[in-house]
Amino acid sequence: MLGRRQESFRTCAVCHRTLLLGERSSRFTPGDDRWVDVCALCTDTANEHGWLKEGTPTTPLIAESPRRRNRFPGLGLLERRSVEPEPVVSEPVLRRLSPEEHALVEAAELYNVSAYSRTIAGIAKSLGSARVSMLPLSGTNTEIVITIAWDISWYQYRVLFDSSQPVRLAERGHDVAELGERFKSWNAHLDEHGRLSPDIPKL
Repeated sequence: MLGRRQESFRTCAVCHRTLLLGERSSRFTPGDDRWVDVCALCTDTANEHGWLKEGTPTTPLIAESPRRRNRFPGLGLLERRSVEPEPVVSEPVLRRLSPEEHALVEAAELYNVSAYSRTIAGIAKSLGSARVSMLPLSGTNTEIVITIAWDISWYQYRVLFDSSQPVRLAERGHDVAELGERFKSWNAHLDEHGRLSPDIPKL
């Protein structure tokens, strides 16, 4: 019984979601002599990170040169697939936005090309439409908190524009009531493909 209980509390090393009992997962190593579980939705992301899947040959992977890094990390993957990311807002709308609205748009673009976007899109297929909040934090460096919530689960991401990893998972939980009120001003949305957009008037 103890073994079964431990199994039910495995978590995915990429999206940090608790894996359900009996849910299929794969074992990967990030390269530091430890093995972690990765859910079926995140195996592509683990491969993109260069993690080695259990049972595959140990040929070292060559990382992409930092000199080829784009403005938005993750765009390299999209380029390899010959897919251009659509802008969050059109150029005419972008020209009339306030500095704070500009920051929200750029944070959404960074999130949309991150691995987290695909993870959340997969979760949304199971849980349905999510409520979304984008909250700018005051401070020297502009930081945006993105909160994506359902009644039984929520994820919170921090976007720090000048960081080498601008989008990171900050917190997650199982009850939307755990969130502070300032994170519940639902001012953004996800489209059917899981792309994030702030609710900015188009006219």
